[in-house]
Amino acid sequence: MPTNPKNVSGENPQHSSVALLLIDVINDLDFDQGAKMAERAKVMADRIVGLRTQARNSGVPVIYVNDNFGRWQSDFRKLIQHCLGKRSRGRFLVRKLRPDSEKDYFVLKPKHSGFYSTTLDLLLEHLGVKTLVLTGIAGNNCVLFTANDAYMRDFRLIVPKDCVVSNSQEENDSALKQMATVLKADISPSTKLNLAKLAKN
Repeated sequence: MPTNPKNVSGENPQHSSVALLLIDVINDLDFDQGAKMAERAKVMADRIVGLRTQARNSGVPVIYVNDNFGRWQSDFRKLIQHCLGKRSRGRFLVRKLRPDSEKDYFVLKPKHSGFYSTTLDLLLEHLGVKTLVLTGIAGNNCVLFTANDAYMRDFRLIVPKDCVVSNSQEENDSALKQMATVLKADISPSTKLNLAKLAKN
């Protein structure tokens, strides 16, 4: 699965000032408190589906940034198949949010941040991205770490508060507050976002 600035179809990259990142949504939720997170993730998944549709209709690139779960020999397709397994707690999430367009991009990450030891920097540069819309799991972990690294790279940040979940609502609220206060992120709900308008700015 490609992680370079070309997509699956081999076409030239979409050029856009905005990109939508789906962080760790390909997830089996196999960890402590995963069952509780699964309940909160149901609403989040529907909101992200709406944003993803809006992004595609607006020519905004959709980038999956996903943990490799320590499976150093895996690729993105294998991760999807693993998380769709009958024993996967996150099966419902992956069914809703798995890539279904040849124009989607994929970046596998070894650690919390989507930027650490990945090609995300290079991809965003080629796409001409200045604003990142961050969604996914977990708000107080991988989303926060990615947001922090994006802020240090001078990206404008949008983290829709209805498109991220954490181990608890309290931890999620705290992470969102930190991103809004320290990283200057816009945490307005996804229903308030107009990606087509953002991409024109």
